[in-house]
Amino acid sequence: MTRMPAFAGLLLLVAGCGGGVDEAPGAEEANPGPAQRIVTFAPHLAEMMHAVGAGGQLVGVSAWSDYPPAVRDLPVVGDAFTVDQEQLRLLEPDLLLVWQSGMPSHTVDELRQGGYRVEVIRTRGVADVSSAMSRIGELTGQQGGAAEAVARYESEIGDLRTTYADAEPISVFFQVSARPLYTVNNEHFISDVIAVCGGQNVFADLSDLAPTVAVEAVIERDPDVMLAGTNAGNEAFAVWSRWPELAANRFGNQFLIPDESIGRPTPRLAAAGRAVCLALDQARDKRAAVLAGESP
Repeated sequence: MTRMPAFAGLLLLVAGCGGGVDEAPGAEEANPGPAQRIVTFAPHLAEMMHAVGAGGQLVGVSAWSDYPPAVRDLPVVGDAFTVDQEQLRLLEPDLLLVWQSGMPSHTVDELRQGGYRVEVIRTRGVADVSSAMSRIGELTGQQGGAAEAVARYESEIGDLRTTYADAEPISVFFQVSARPLYTVNNEHFISDVIAVCGGQNVFADLSDLAPTVAVEAVIERDPDVMLAGTNAGNEAFAVWSRWPELAANRFGNQFLIPDESIGRPTPRLAAAGRAVCLALDQARDKRAAVLAGESP
């Protein structure tokens, strides 16, 4: 069986969750003090716990949580759609962190009705990563660690924004998976990363966060560049070989971006940004060479 990239699985969760859940906490959550036993219901939230210095307060995680390595040893309590209620009770958490785009509202309601304190964290765009880390710092009493993590992350993203502020525009198709063919719209953090580097997401205008698209639609929009995650492997772009006149094919502009950085909205998006910016730099050079009559 072909392994689906981790971020592809997560994006399919997004596609199935509609508009996500309400970020507003319940009345019972007013000023309860720092949480000490926390369960996260998305892999990137577990990573953020460690990023802000609250890893020691994490007692349970969701399926696919694998970074940093320490989270692999923690009990798994389910995923966005299925909660292991028995395991959750045994852990006796005083806070559950859930992903706004990745858990259905009825599941969040059921957790709150079960007496759990639930905090909904939004992480759609690049800037949301900073806000999420700050909020997790407040919830865990790790404001200092969160402030340091946010400062590092924003410095790295800020450097990229400055460097590529005047970059020549280039159109980009990000392929989440080939079968079915998934991509992202302009509200998604991957599209945000592309924009930081001066790229223009050819499917920015679609309404769904992680929409399916037709092959014909990609051909019609004729992107200069195609990107995918490294877990897609060498065959990631094989389907497009049937259309040699597609701009990305003519320019030789097909690049794989490391899944471990581009796949989740965490501080590692800064590393994803560096990889995407490098790919788009190379893509601009290849495009210029072909348009000048040279080989890609």
